Amino acid sequence: MLRVVATRVASAARTAMVSRGTAVVGTQCTRSSHDSAKETDEEFDQRYVNFFNRSDIDHWEIRKAMNDLAGMDLVPEPKIICAALRACRRLNDFALAVRFLESVKDKGGSHADKIYPYILQEIKPTLDELGISTPEELGFDKPELAYESVYHM
Repeated sequence: MLRVVATRVASAARTAMVSRGTAVVGTQCTRSSHDSAKETDEEFDQRYVNFFNRSDIDHWEIRKAMNDLAGMDLVPEPKIICAALRACRRLNDFALAVRFLESVKDKGGSHADKIYPYILQEIKPTLDELGISTPEELGFDKPELAYESVYHM
């Protein structure tokens, strides 16, 4: 009799857990996952390009998107960078455009010497069109007071 009661209680518990989105497997309890569609690289790129191309984008939104990109384990594609630079130009935020280029360079990590020149080559027409200088053209790649020491002559 005790076995029958225990079986019915366990069966009722399993039914209750399955109805809440949790399934019982053996003695372990596992949560069923939602089947979400995976986003392709092209869809990801297009989502960010569309976001930066919005005419009503404001300063907070553009900084949030740039911060999200900086937090991801990737270097943004040149078309995303160009869209972001155009958004900076629409907002008349030259400083943000230069800082974004600095973050793109930093995202290259140990491969920045290969990745960053490629990125600059690809976005050069956009930089020229918008009149945006690179951090290197502005001298930001060197410390501000990087003078030769007068004591080492």
